Amino acid sequence: MFSSVKAFEGQHYSNLKRQCLQSEHLFEDPLFPAVDDSLFYLGNRIGRVHWKRPRELCDDPRLFVDGISAHDLHQGQLGNCWFVAACSSLASRESLWQKVIPDWKEQEWDPEKADSYAGIFHFRFWRFGEWMDVVIDDRLPTVDNQLVYCHSNDSNEFWSALVEKAYAKVYGCYEALDGGNTADALVDFTGGVSEPMDLLEGQFAQDEVARNQLFERVLKVHNRDGLISCSIRATTVEDMEARLDCGLVKGHAYAVTDVRKVRLGHGLLAYFKSEKLHMIRMRNPWGEKEWSGPWSDSSEEWKKVSKSEREKLGVTVQDDGEFWMNFEDFCHYFTDLILCRLINTSYLSIHKTWEEEVMRGSWIHRDNPLRNRAGGCINHKATFLQNPQYVFDVRKVEDEVLICLQQKERRATPKEGKGENLHNTNLHICLRTKTYIYGILSQKVAGSIYINSRCVFLRKELKEGRYVIIPTTFDPGQQGEFLLRVFTDVPSDCKELTLDEPPQTCWTGMCGYPQLVTQVHVLSAEGLQGQDANGASDPYVIITCEGEKVRSPVHKDTRCPNFDIKGIFYRKKPKEGIHIEIYNKNVIVDTFLGQVTLFSDPNDRQEQHTVYLKDKGSRQDNSLSGTLTVRVITCTNLTHI
Repeated sequence: MFSSVKAFEGQHYSNLKRQCLQSEHLFEDPLFPAVDDSLFYLGNRIGRVHWKRPRELCDDPRLFVDGISAHDLHQGQLGNCWFVAACSSLASRESLWQKVIPDWKEQEWDPEKADSYAGIFHFRFWRFGEWMDVVIDDRLPTVDNQLVYCHSNDSNEFWSALVEKAYAKVYGCYEALDGGNTADALVDFTGGVSEPMDLLEGQFAQDEVARNQLFERVLKVHNRDGLISCSIRATTVEDMEARLDCGLVKGHAYAVTDVRKVRLGHGLLAYFKSEKLHMIRMRNPWGEKEWSGPWSDSSEEWKKVSKSEREKLGVTVQDDGEFWMNFEDFCHYFTDLILCRLINTSYLSIHKTWEEEVMRGSWIHRDNPLRNRAGGCINHKATFLQNPQYVFDVRKVEDEVLICLQQKERRATPKEGKGENLHNTNLHICLRTKTYIYGILSQKVAGSIYINSRCVFLRKELKEGRYVIIPTTFDPGQQGEFLLRVFTDVPSDCKELTLDEPPQTCWTGMCGYPQLVTQVHVLSAEGLQGQDANGASDPYVIITCEGEKVRSPVHKDTRCPNFDIKGIFYRKKPKEGIHIEIYNKNVIVDTFLGQVTLFSDPNDRQEQHTVYLKDKGSRQDNSLSGTLTVRVITCTNLTHI
């Protein structure tokens, strides 16, 4: 999460409030006025709207009544259940809502200091890598003296309506919030990383082991203050907001408000029994229409749980939109789950600390292929490598890497019609063989699917090595800005590849300039020495040329590794050999398995060679056990490969 806060549209809350108090006038926001243009971009569809301040709607307005909770939110005449569900999740996390609603005590109405009220509020949202402080006035849209949009159970509680107004201002108007992605709102409230999960594709309803692993992951995200949402996919327009016999609603976002392992039994018996039920609690943003199956509010199953346990879980029999389900039923009915993780980058934490790299980039279309940065997907082989590229290192033997690609928001252009994400975007991760943008693409090790979403998330276990991230749009020529965030266990030194070929410098005349580019592809080895106790080895290969090195991951317990590793080298000394060495990975000191030295020029036929391994130093004439299969390509045009 980023600590710096910027004033949205240059409006500073403290300055504006001071001016209002000095002039003794309530604030009227000139950037989001009380007019229809702040409500609609397609035209008024709800009748005559009156903008009213909270004091005109009740005698004793409050920001909060009896604190803040998920029950404070009820969706109004707007299809923004995605936003309301995210707010419900937010309400259960004090540390998070106090970030979105800063200085809440100072912003609260004070009946004893009526002259200190200026009709101005401010809220904060994380937008494209920065926290934005958004100022609004307190004029809210009403019809027949009732709030049109999001409102609370208590007629004198206004935090939810005011947060919604600030969010609508960021997006351009209220109608721009009609239909959206809960994941976007969760990220906007937290600065976290949102991971969507397809429960159907994962077959969690059928696979008990996978389901239990998923529950542990969901529980971990919940316990570490992450936010969670879920929904049942609607496949047709008629399915949208259709209610199932079990009470659940399709095409509708639910907030996950609790995740627990619930003890079964009563009294001391419950503590000695090992049986615990995996349970998850959700809330419908409508504030009604609940799950009616097992473990619903008034079901018989709750008799299996002690009264004290029920009270601890907050089980009620009210139709307040909040209900419990066991996780097996949850996976049976729900199709989509969103886990918004708060990625911990604080060294003071007792939990896992991630190293974060943040890159800002753009897909920019230019006619010059060497300057174009909008190459489209890998189907467009002529332009794919013209996309932006970022190199990073994995320095552990194996490390879990989290990568998030976020487009710059396009919704906030409602006057031109509802803004949409223009790109089907994707993350393409491959082993790095390149120092510059152009080069033969090495093997792909990970990738996301193309999805028309603001954010794309990828979580992958990667072996030690150097990798390239290529953020792409599906079609070439699409333009836009993006934010790339890379999280690793140890620093990854992520940076953009910006050069097409080695640069000319003041030292070029003295040190020389590359005359050739050579790609070395080490495919495999056969019959290596078995140096370990099990008769095998843990080999890895190092390719060296003019001081530059490329190292492969370690291959476990084999004498015949498929290395499939490539290196590209820009050569100033064409007659100097290319050295390939193989070592066996050991706990203390790695041991030598063999080497070869290759020579290549542009006239050589681009063929695959199998060569015998040699000893090193003065013993180079001695052959060692094993052969190496390689392919070498050399060219005089430095951007040709």
